[in-house]
Amino acid sequence: MRNFPQEKITESLTIETITSFDAPSFLVIHEVASFLYKHLDEYGDKIEDITACLEFALHKKAGTGGFVLVAKEHDQIVGVCVINTTSMSGYIPSNTLVYIATHASTRGKGIGSHLIKKAIQLCRGGIALHVEPDNPAKKLYEKLGFTNKYLEMRLEK
Repeated sequence: MRNFPQEKITESLTIETITSFDAPSFLVIHEVASFLYKHLDEYGDKIEDITACLEFALHKKAGTGGFVLVAKEHDQIVGVCVINTTSMSGYIPSNTLVYIATHASTRGKGIGSHLIKKAIQLCRGGIALHVEPDNPAKKLYEKLGFTNKYLEMRLEK
């Protein structure tokens, strides 16, 4: 896994940017996927889907890409943000914020805000995200400049 130096946010909080995946790093991916599965609560997905998203972000094959931000406090994961690139721009944002979660015990302490601000800084082009109307994080997204441009509709097959 290729990482950028950890950015120190506070005395005890750091954010690590992970941009690529190597086979020996499977345990780290598993740890991040498990964290997201647990802390996304009712807004989460199956562990297999979370793992697939992480692999999409970190494998550098044509048509894939992105990065993962891992917030740690005293070497324990307290937040994760996953960005996938879309390889598009203009009519569809260049990036999708697929997952963001903070540890239940640290919510309301600004970790999610730090993660999103770092993601905005690193992304080239626009960022889309999906949020349930009743998700309390919606207020944070709006505060940071995200707007609700469309009503999304899906056909599941």
